[in-house]
Amino acid sequence: MATLSARNVETKKKKARRRIARPTQTRVQGNTSGVRTKMRKQALLKAGRAEA
Repeated sequence: MATLSARNVETKKKKARRRIARPTQTRVQGNTSGVRTKMRKQALLKAGRAEA
């Protein structure tokens, strides 16, 4: 990875200080066909059914 200049380090620190603390993602999110398939599979497994 490229090294950061002193100015970029300061900018990174300021942005980190302003960032809102959010919980980490627990599952894949989105609306793509791959993600929808994965979520469907998870839901079926949780319901105790094999994929039809």
